[in-house]
Amino acid sequence: MFKRLREDIECIASRDPAARSRLAILLVYPGLHAQIYYRLANRLWRAGLNSLALIISYIGRIITGIEIHPGAKIGRCVFIDHGTGIVIGETAEVGDGCTLYQGVTLGGTSLEKGKRHPTLGKGVIVGAGAKVLGPFTVGDHARVGSNAVVVKAVEPGATVVGIPAKVVKRDQPKEHHPFVAYGTPNVELPDPTARTLIAMGEELTALQRRVEELQRALETARNGAGLVPGAEPGADPEAGRAAER
Repeated sequence: MFKRLREDIECIASRDPAARSRLAILLVYPGLHAQIYYRLANRLWRAGLNSLALIISYIGRIITGIEIHPGAKIGRCVFIDHGTGIVIGETAEVGDGCTLYQGVTLGGTSLEKGKRHPTLGKGVIVGAGAKVLGPFTVGDHARVGSNAVVVKAVEPGATVVGIPAKVVKRDQPKEHHPFVAYGTPNVELPDPTARTLIAMGEELTALQRRVEELQRALETARNGAGLVPGAEPGADPEAGRAAER
């Protein structure tokens, strides 16, 4: 237990530039305290003492503002930053080295028993307020932007943003992937909605050009057949010209 505690403290110290000392991390970091309560509750849960596990989990929730169901699976070196409002469901799985910010929900979308919460691979970063909902996998070293709503699987190394979340960046997943605060790289990310609207505009412009080409071809064909513009095929050209005069 003490080995895991030291490991968690070092993990926080390496990822949080606001951390002033190891002692401060131990005393005032709710994310660390929430995991201590979780580990105790999880041991009781696995031992079949479900009611006692839920009581310990509830106490941890009151003290830290972070709700982790004792049946969830939390890996090593998971960093819960700030933490207030985080909810991790019963069948959720969080891989080694993941980072979760305040307001994150790893929730289920089914009332059925069994697996109904997401699985986060290794090194996943989930930004503040993001919701990951359903029994799918977010691949290793993926990044979920703040306030995104993820409702389907995310490939390893991808960055997803928006509601519903869409891929805006792809990287090769690496064991020593650079840490990115709040899951958003410090680059200009394309807006998926704007990108869709631009594509629609380009398609409409192409269709308009095609219609104009067809209109010119039709006029050329009419003139070649000796028809007055606007006249019906098979009509007498002389009658049309007389009508024009």
